[in-house]
Amino acid sequence: MNVYTITSSSKPILSIIQQHAEESAILHNIRSRQVFAPHIKLHHLRRIDDRIAAHLDGLSVAGEYGLKVYEEALENAGMGEVFTATVRAIEENDDVQLDRLFALGSAVSKLRPGLTSAFNWVSAQFLKDIGTKLLASTDSFKQYTGIDACIAHRVDPGMVLNSLVCHEDVILRTRAIRAAGEMAKRNLRSQCEQYLSDKDIDCRFWAAWSAVLLGNRANAVDVLKHFAQSMNPFQQHALQLVLKVICMAEAHDLLKKLAVDSANIRNLILGAGITGDPYYIPWLIKQMEDPKLSRLAGESFSFITGLDLAYLDLERDAPEGIELGPNDDPENNNVQMDEDDNLPWPDSIKIQMWWNKNSVNFTKGERYFIGKPVSREHCIQILKEGFQRQRIAAALYLRLLDAEMSIFPIIAPAWRQKRMLEKM
Repeated sequence: MNVYTITSSSKPILSIIQQHAEESAILHNIRSRQVFAPHIKLHHLRRIDDRIAAHLDGLSVAGEYGLKVYEEALENAGMGEVFTATVRAIEENDDVQLDRLFALGSAVSKLRPGLTSAFNWVSAQFLKDIGTKLLASTDSFKQYTGIDACIAHRVDPGMVLNSLVCHEDVILRTRAIRAAGEMAKRNLRSQCEQYLSDKDIDCRFWAAWSAVLLGNRANAVDVLKHFAQSMNPFQQHALQLVLKVICMAEAHDLLKKLAVDSANIRNLILGAGITGDPYYIPWLIKQMEDPKLSRLAGESFSFITGLDLAYLDLERDAPEGIELGPNDDPENNNVQMDEDDNLPWPDSIKIQMWWNKNSVNFTKGERYFIGKPVSREHCIQILKEGFQRQRIAAALYLRLLDAEMSIFPIIAPAWRQKRMLEKM
């Protein structure tokens, strides 16, 4: 419900309109982190989505007053401000304002996610004409955004994608190649395979990623294995896919290679959870004794067993005196965020007791995902009830199980996700 109501004889209160603009921007930035958070479920997203929608509605009702406020906000814009302004421009079909925003995004790359997420957010009814214009544009950033919008709304971009997977702009080409995998475009598999040796690391990775999703179980898998075994920006992305498609023996071999270098310990723990083999559970419980690895080991344990450690009271208090992220001390030079923030601290003693009683329900050498063998029905259930990281994995499994299915958009507005799930 809006904070105020505008009538023919009243004017909106400027401070309230400014609050709508500020809050929608702040909440967008919070949401952009929550969609990848380990403690957030779909109903949590729905709460923040409803709040964002209410503030955007307040700006819409304010008309020209709202327009003035968010235009002023763009003078010192961040991602959230660009998101808010773009949503309003799309819904008002304001081509002039959209061009200004695209120019801003082109000039300042860090603002681009705010613009593209606005196309994810708005209802499809507002995108029919705009989306067509973006895909037909000669501007690479507009075409990139057009593809992003198609993915978010599960709309086929048509033949334009066939040409963009070979585009000379490497950023646009890479996005198109990734889209081919996301949207199950099996006719584009050979085009993706052409870039398995591309000199650009982004293009090479997403070419392998899409080729695997499109059915390649040979050289594209080999490329992903290389990414998974070496330190690079895509190592964890590679692990998330390759460990789902190779057999268990190959998965064990890959993890053994990771174990050779102690610098890979976190990825080794992550990989054990992705592999899903109960064989790794005693080792994971042992890792829970190390404060720097404890929470990640607990998450991998949950990925195999399906246990919610916090709900089942299998957690403990954080160790005293440990600092794993930035604090308020101005002399502290550690500005890196805690990688395991919002994960529970597992109680290894309680968890060992639980495993002693329940290990008979798990078979070593089998693949488990959140407590059960991988199946379409189970993955859909995780998409409905799981945490965001679990939902990301479930969406990827579903894509692997159904060669015709586009990847489920786990970052879409919660109400849209719910409608999609009701149809599955």
